[in-house]
Amino acid sequence: LAVSLQLLHGDIEQIRREYSSVFSHGVSITRKLGFSNIIMPGEMRNDLYITIERGEFEKGGKSVARNVEVTMFIVDSSGQTLKDFISFGSGEPPASEYHSFVLYHNNSPRWSELLKLPIPVDKFRGAHIRFEFRHCSTKEKGEKKLFGFSFVPLMQEDGRTLPDGTHELIVHKCEENTNLQDTTRYLKLPFSKGIFLGNNNQAMKATKESFCITSFLCSTKLTQNGDMLDLLKWRTHPDKITGCLSKLKEIDGSEIVKFLQDTLDTLFGILDENSQKYGSKVFDSLVHIINLLQDSKFHHFKPVMDTYIESHFAGALAYRDLIKVLKWYVDRITEAERQEHIQEVLKAQEYIFKYIVQSRRLFSLATGGQNEEEFRCCIQELLMSVRFFLSQESKGSGALSQSQAVFLSSFPAVYSELLKLFDVREVANLVQDTLGSLPTILHVDDSLQAIKLQCIGKTVESQLYTNPDSRYILLPVVLHHLHIHLQEQKDLIMCARILSNVFCLIKKNSSEKSVLEEIDVIVASLLDILLRTILEITSRPQPSSSAMRFQFQDVTIRKTSQGKTVQCKLLMFFYVLTKRKQYGEFVACLLSLLRQMTDRHYQQLLDSFNTKEELRDFLLQIFTVFRILIRPEMFPKDWTVMRLVANNVIITTVLYLSDALRKNFLNENFDYKIWDSYFYLAVIFINQLCLQLEMFTPSKKKKVLEKYGDMRVTMGCEIFSMWQNLGK
Repeated sequence: LAVSLQLLHGDIEQIRREYSSVFSHGVSITRKLGFSNIIMPGEMRNDLYITIERGEFEKGGKSVARNVEVTMFIVDSSGQTLKDFISFGSGEPPASEYHSFVLYHNNSPRWSELLKLPIPVDKFRGAHIRFEFRHCSTKEKGEKKLFGFSFVPLMQEDGRTLPDGTHELIVHKCEENTNLQDTTRYLKLPFSKGIFLGNNNQAMKATKESFCITSFLCSTKLTQNGDMLDLLKWRTHPDKITGCLSKLKEIDGSEIVKFLQDTLDTLFGILDENSQKYGSKVFDSLVHIINLLQDSKFHHFKPVMDTYIESHFAGALAYRDLIKVLKWYVDRITEAERQEHIQEVLKAQEYIFKYIVQSRRLFSLATGGQNEEEFRCCIQELLMSVRFFLSQESKGSGALSQSQAVFLSSFPAVYSELLKLFDVREVANLVQDTLGSLPTILHVDDSLQAIKLQCIGKTVESQLYTNPDSRYILLPVVLHHLHIHLQEQKDLIMCARILSNVFCLIKKNSSEKSVLEEIDVIVASLLDILLRTILEITSRPQPSSSAMRFQFQDVTIRKTSQGKTVQCKLLMFFYVLTKRKQYGEFVACLLSLLRQMTDRHYQQLLDSFNTKEELRDFLLQIFTVFRILIRPEMFPKDWTVMRLVANNVIITTVLYLSDALRKNFLNENFDYKIWDSYFYLAVIFINQLCLQLEMFTPSKKKKVLEKYGDMRVTMGCEIFSMWQNLGK
């Protein structure tokens, strides 16, 4: 037997499109026996797999063992045989009955035959499988004598389906001419050894005969779990509600996601029935389901929950209880010895807020916006509790800091939900106050510090931060945390990413007052620490040329030209050692910041220094950084445009700073070191190979002159002017 195999990637529809030729040969599609590791929403299955395992039969008065054949039928509640619901294998036509092979003279036959029964859901209730046993005579050809039967119901009276596993069925003896079409004659009999239906106390004859099958249900619509059924039918047994809610956590996740909408409807129905009694239990159950969807096996069901919240959720009063219980948990975080359950609650906060917001929207639609002020107060009080818990320092155990980390990880996902109900400025102020409550002590827990910074990063990437009004409110707290981390030289890669995102959102547009103010805040908060960070990184031992490689980072800068916004990309590179982090964005961010500073920004910067010593340190720092940026090895040889952009930023900044040099460090205040640093920078600037326009082709030289002019001339004039200022 020769078999060839080919592995095809993609779902079945994609494979049909890309490998259409494969399907032209009558290929059959075989579904996995059971669910895949990832269950997809909308996946519809109702397959019952039955394995006919073995039998134990008596001789029945014969001198030799029997030749036993098993015939299987599916019978519905009215006693009719269901047609075409037995599958022998993929690609085979469906059948209405199954006949086993016959083992010659064997009273203990083992068949191990696997069959699939794709029975529709609506046919399950009341249906059963009947197995008929016949002796096949070898003397009288074709004669098959019925001597017994077994049966098994597909569904129990309470709605549970036949449980998975091996079932030892009772073999009921019967006469050859017995009519089994009348199912009422045998359905009241016990079907499985040890199981008796109803009050049937019929004594079972001592018999060694038995018949074993194994069943396995793969269904997206039916359940074998009694606890799940009890929960879904809570109105029938209201006294069991508390127990059902407690047992929800023990139910297999695949059962819950199968009935996700029904389960959620049940939870909110119970909440509406008696929120005082069941509020916290329903809340805990909701948290369990939300966190279940974080599992990789079920995370594809998140869109199903989103759709449920948007289109099916009807709990207009639920927001009150959800806020109340969430606040109750947050208020007890600092006192709780065990934080595991509280952390589960905090992990689920995104979807808890989705339910709160949608519930409030439904309530507003129904009542014309009643109790608006009460709702705002509830949210304010909840976030006040959050701020108190975030401001606390962990005392030894670290459990509190873990809870803070869990909260911060998912908090940015809440912003978009709050924006559905509150003005953008209100949300920005709430977020700023919350992030501002974080303790700034860095030595407590390094992992918490990293999570804090990730939270800041997600905030900068959020929809809330893109709005200029909210961005100006959030910017100070973002820069505050960045400054702390840069000062401590911690999490520099994350800091660089956040800075890049901050600059990508700022346009150089003098007509926008908010943008100018943002540049003000960034210059005051970060320029100095940015220079120190670059100096710190570049002062570390440099790798040999063989151990380094170039990489680049895109940072978008927008500049205004004749009222139109054009984007120019700063392609920044950075070295990477074989075990070294990537820090190149800092250079890109520095150039981006300097490029967007106006006369006013430079003047405010120079006026901000309280003493000449502070100004001197700043000038020495920035001159040193500029000298680093114009080193020949700083950029790859073919990065001419990048070198020109960097040089243009440098010369513009130097022209602003040279005035401060003249005013503060001449005559009796003359400082040799700072003047020496200035002239050294100016001279190596002029001597750069990339500025020697005579070496360019005529067309390239023309383009450079049109865009930047001859920067050597500009710097040369500046050198002459400054040299003249020195006097004799």
